[in-house]
Amino acid sequence: MIALIKYRAGNIASVSNALDRLGVDFYLAETVGELEKADGIIFPGVGHAGSAMESLKENGIDAYLKSTEKPVLGICVGMQLLFETSTEGDTVGLGVIPGGLVRFDSETEKVPHMGWNTIQKHGTHPLLRDIQENEYLYFVHSYYAPETQHAVALCEYITPFTAVVSKDNYFGVQFHPEKSGKTGAKILKNFIDYVYHN
Repeated sequence: MIALIKYRAGNIASVSNALDRLGVDFYLAETVGELEKADGIIFPGVGHAGSAMESLKENGIDAYLKSTEKPVLGICVGMQLLFETSTEGDTVGLGVIPGGLVRFDSETEKVPHMGWNTIQKHGTHPLLRDIQENEYLYFVHSYYAPETQHAVALCEYITPFTAVVSKDNYFGVQFHPEKSGKTGAKILKNFIDYVYHN
């Protein structure tokens, strides 16, 4: 089954609804023991990176996520915390993906980057199977990961940034697939397929 991490900064309701619509068997996990029973893990997040990281530490979930070999999908702040650092509150992340998050330049455009945008794929990746580059996804964020060698898709707002990242068993999406209609549902389904067929 899929474990959906339940913690103070998680976007639990909308992700749960999206998984229900896909007919995915999942459960909410608040402890390391509960995560250990899962086949794959979804790590949602909204709000402040520092607060989210503190919430993970309360039950030792941060240490578990750093060491697990199970497939992990980070969403929005969940993706951001896979990186080493964020300038949001000088947050130290999980560090499973090299690099750090910085804030968009609000003198150039409105911040946060909020609304529908497209991505540009770098090669092929299981998470983006059957996803076309003209399909729109829903973003809400003020901090971004600059382009990295681990980016498998970019988006552009003020500057190009990492929209989808992948390293080893860790995957991350800056957009909200659970709020991105059929395209987002395809991406969630692609992760589920990866969990059970790899």
